[in-house]
Amino acid sequence: MTGPEPRRCLVIWFPDWPVTAWQRAEGDASAEDPVAIMETGKVLACSPVARADGVAEGMRRREAQARCPGLVVAAADPGRDDRLFSTVLDRLELVAPGFHSVRAGLCAIPARGIARYYGGESMASEVLLDVLSEIGFRDPRVGVADGLFTAEQAARLATPPDRVRVVPSGQAAAFLSPLPVTVLGDESLTVLLRRLGVRTLGSFAGLEAGAVRERLGGYGARLHALAGGRDSQSLIPRKPPPELIREASFEPPLELVDQVAFSVRAAADEFIAALSTHRLVCTELRVSCTDSDGRISERIWLHPAAFDAAAVVDRVRWQLAGSDGLRGGITTVRLEPVAVDDAAHHEPGLFGAGVDERMHHALSRVQAMLGHEGVVIPVVAGGRWLAERQQLVPWGERVVPASSRAEPWPGSLPAPAPATVFPQRHQVTVLDAADAAVTVSERGEPSAEPAVLVEGARRRPIEAWAGPWPIGERGWDAARSRSAHRFQVVDAEQTAWLLVLEQGAWWAEGRYD
Repeated sequence: MTGPEPRRCLVIWFPDWPVTAWQRAEGDASAEDPVAIMETGKVLACSPVARADGVAEGMRRREAQARCPGLVVAAADPGRDDRLFSTVLDRLELVAPGFHSVRAGLCAIPARGIARYYGGESMASEVLLDVLSEIGFRDPRVGVADGLFTAEQAARLATPPDRVRVVPSGQAAAFLSPLPVTVLGDESLTVLLRRLGVRTLGSFAGLEAGAVRERLGGYGARLHALAGGRDSQSLIPRKPPPELIREASFEPPLELVDQVAFSVRAAADEFIAALSTHRLVCTELRVSCTDSDGRISERIWLHPAAFDAAAVVDRVRWQLAGSDGLRGGITTVRLEPVAVDDAAHHEPGLFGAGVDERMHHALSRVQAMLGHEGVVIPVVAGGRWLAERQQLVPWGERVVPASSRAEPWPGSLPAPAPATVFPQRHQVTVLDAADAAVTVSERGEPSAEPAVLVEGARRRPIEAWAGPWPIGERGWDAARSRSAHRFQVVDAEQTAWLLVLEQGAWWAEGRYD
């Protein structure tokens, strides 16, 4: 069973797109600066200048900066990458409609139609590169081959000055054969195949398909087909969204927030009605407000379900109430959908959505009365200290922890965490049997066994204890470095405490209820 034949695809690849998007967003950033885009403390992408100095994807920040002292570091921003790439697709579709956005920095189009129109695959590729050159992109690569996967690999292997790599029809397997299995993008599979002595796509494709499916399942069988040039993935053309933007203008400018909120209601109703006409709902909304001095306040708002007109008006009110940059009267409010979804996914069930729906309506009503930050939900973030792991996010906002929980946090407290974490840790005293303060030596050894926990005016005999466990942060930075030791103690009432000894003082950080 070989499946359908792969269709000819033309792929455009923009090397290091996160770097390019950052440079274009910054405006004044020089292309000659060494730049690295960081995600969770590792290099996601880097500029050619930085790569020439030894910086590589996946490298940790400190190592990258050690290899390139002048490295400019910027945080990853998928929203920025997608937003700027969308403008590139808009320009490409003026000469070749039907592009499919694979991800930011990579797009594809069926090759047959564009090749017939422009007189061949190579000619079509040159036309697209000329269009991109006109808008300031000098380094995109084009690959044409049977199937999306093969075309992408061809684009990645295209080299200047041509920047175009065309794999003849029927030659996908031969082209892919010498490539390493790492191009499949599955690290665990790569490790397994290397243990088996399989290092190239040709070797992997040479394995018996039934045995691969039995050992690796359907996902492994899919990668096995890709390695052999059998890519049945179809392209879904990118369709430009309908014109859904609505704008409300005020003459004379409105000074009061409530005036703007009342006046923008009609535009909000039209905005929601236009979405409904196309059977869409908005889940992510951009609100842009302009004052009489030309200043602009712009923010993207999210909704846990989908926006209605009242929710849109609330976001406008909250944005104006919290904006310090607007000083004159408001002249324009612009409503733009950033993310939409099929309305069918948000229809209530036959008997309603039950508790979830009631909770959503209740929280949204309370938030409308109290303001954007009046209703918050807790989020667990990464960190070594319990206080910094607690984060409150306004209801409806995208849950983005201040620091990733996936990071290795040496010295962090292992599970289970205390049921009660004090908002502000309070000072206590830990004494030994002779009522002398317990300390910890430089070698991490307690001066004596903890015997009494003094909390305020109350003395609590300690029946069991464990520790100390050292915790250290930023030893290279004298201003921000911290060094402490954690203890767990159980008092005579069988209450367990998490204590911290820092700079000679004892603190109660939490309690195990």
